[in-house]
Amino acid sequence: MFQRYLFGICIFGVIFCFAGQASAQFGSDPFNDGDEAKRQESLRIKEMLSKQQAEHDKKDHEELLRNGEQALQLSNELEKAIEVNPTLTSDDKKKLESLEKLATKIREELGGGDDPEMDKVVTEKTSSLSEGFRFLQSTTSQLVSELKKTTRFSISAVAIETSNTVIKVTRLLRLRR
Repeated sequence: MFQRYLFGICIFGVIFCFAGQASAQFGSDPFNDGDEAKRQESLRIKEMLSKQQAEHDKKDHEELLRNGEQALQLSNELEKAIEVNPTLTSDDKKKLESLEKLATKIREELGGGDDPEMDKVVTEKTSSLSEGFRFLQSTTSQLVSELKKTTRFSISAVAIETSNTVIKVTRLLRLRR
């Protein structure tokens, strides 16, 4: 009987010892704590990157608007220059090149490409030099108003089409003698 009692106490002691070690496994695990810290750090990095991307997008949109305003200024100067002198000077040709580069940059920033179907429309609207520069100025003005309607989250198909028209008109006027 004493042996059974002693045997029962030994079994109870062994189970108690293993139970203590088993419960330690379910407690605070240093590996899980590290995973949570890594997860929090990852979230902070993602948040920081998204803020940087938003700031970058905002700056790009502001630059797009500045380029549009600069293009409008150039087209106004060209229209006034043609009213005074009905021939193209070398300065006017440089301004046309600058205007074409700005319109191309705007189109690329909007994600657009070349539109070969615009050639007919542009040729009809630019039968004379003065008409061509008036059309260029009005089209550039339309482009700027479309750019102002956009946000950094949107893309305007009308603005892309209008920038294509500005590019075609500047090329046509620049090559005209």
